[in-house]
Amino acid sequence: MEHTQDNPLVICGHGMVAQRLLEQLVAQGHPFSRIVVFNGEPFAAYNRIQLSSLLADQIQETDLELKPWQWFRKHSIEVHQHEPVTHIDPGQRQVTTACGRIQPYHTLVLATGARPSRPGLPGEDLDGVMNFRDLADTRTLTRQAQAHRRAVVIGGGFLGLEAAEGLRARGMKVTVLHRSGHLLNRQLNPIAGDILRRRLQQRGLNIRTGTSPVSLLGRHQVRAVEMGDGTVLPTDLVVIATGITPNKGLAADAGLTCDRGVRVDPHLMTSSPHVYALGECCQFHDHTFGLVEPGYEQARILAQHLCQAPGAGTFEPGEVATRLKISDLPIFSCGRIAPGEHTELIEWQDRTRAVYGQLLVDGNRLTGAILLGDTTNSLWYSQLIRSGANISRYRDTIAFGKPYCDAAA
Repeated sequence: MEHTQDNPLVICGHGMVAQRLLEQLVAQGHPFSRIVVFNGEPFAAYNRIQLSSLLADQIQETDLELKPWQWFRKHSIEVHQHEPVTHIDPGQRQVTTACGRIQPYHTLVLATGARPSRPGLPGEDLDGVMNFRDLADTRTLTRQAQAHRRAVVIGGGFLGLEAAEGLRARGMKVTVLHRSGHLLNRQLNPIAGDILRRRLQQRGLNIRTGTSPVSLLGRHQVRAVEMGDGTVLPTDLVVIATGITPNKGLAADAGLTCDRGVRVDPHLMTSSPHVYALGECCQFHDHTFGLVEPGYEQARILAQHLCQAPGAGTFEPGEVATRLKISDLPIFSCGRIAPGEHTELIEWQDRTRAVYGQLLVDGNRLTGAILLGDTTNSLWYSQLIRSGANISRYRDTIAFGKPYCDAAA
């Protein structure tokens, strides 16, 4: 694609979604004279999903690399590590970085991600109170696991459980505190959450659900966690994993419309022309995005739009499927997790093998699926949920999976 004399694309951030955007732009023959990436982290884009495997000592840091540096040079992409953008001037169409560099842009993409949320407990600023979010956190947690014996993880979502499993695999005695009555309460129902809890406890984790800490105790270094009932858990390390907050400050300071995240339209454009946002930092209608899958879809659509591809699509958030593996137990969740008034419930379980399944059927449509232990049919179920397909031909046998249903039909 021909490009004008000087129309640089500047990207703020270099996580997995920004990297996917770069790959899509290269594949489609982008129209920009050059692409400049400013990355707040000191590392090139890496596979954040694999950080839990790194923490558990199952892979090496080199296994996280998404593209070698030669790839960026080959495609004339400048990447400035550890140099975040600190100011955007939409009127002048330029950005300023932490080093004082001023970079003009023709088009700007914000991919600034999100930061860990903090519950606001007294003592959160003590040494030994950590997050588990990026490669730097993972390196620090690995060092802490070598030096200390006990850890408390606050939060029983997938990030908290991955941190807990990784620290346990490093030899620490780990307690997980979760406010909800069951683990992964956004992805699983109480039965599946209880099966997961039993499995993790068998592996050596101490799990307390339906409970929240009230303060972290210690003079300089965290020494204990105080619970609401007055009990005190001694610890050497606290990992807070209670959700994320979109990084919208840069956009808000530049006058872009923000709510919980940076507001975007179906083309991922912000309130300022020539400025786009995608991934965890953006908000579309009422949706913000904590998983990589919708970010990849946004990257695909934005690349089409920026390359002016014929038939370029628009972004519409669908049912996002969650696929996890915790303690070698595969987990899948898509659509609704709780039945409505007229929902038919299809359920099966084998607790000795930690296998569980739940399908929710409304009318002749599959509206929700939870799978634990055996996720063989997860792709088919997610396709049925997203498409709203009529399942009347095989609704009686749908629990047995696509091959069985096809054969029966």
